[in-house]
Amino acid sequence: MNREMRTLIDKRKNVIGLFKTELIRRLNLPFTPDDLHEDVALLGAGLGLDSLDALEIVLCIENSFGVKIPDDNIAVLRSINTVVDFVLLQQQASTGT
Repeated sequence: MNREMRTLIDKRKNVIGLFKTELIRRLNLPFTPDDLHEDVALLGAGLGLDSLDALEIVLCIENSFGVKIPDDNIAVLRSINTVVDFVLLQQQASTGT
């Protein structure tokens, strides 16, 4: 595996870890980061979070990663993976890398 690929994988792991940790802390969830699968639904049947929790998740993302989630883009909150994909794309767009 080349260095660039390893860097991208490490960056993704770091974003996943930080997001899981912050999500658990901010919403006072009874889980550890290892308990949360990256494809679990954040809202509804998955983690059972509601619209008030969704607002806290948006604030968590914006404060933790410095990216803005558009009001009309609720699909970003589908799962941990969709959040991480969005964060990485926004960070890449802002740095041009």
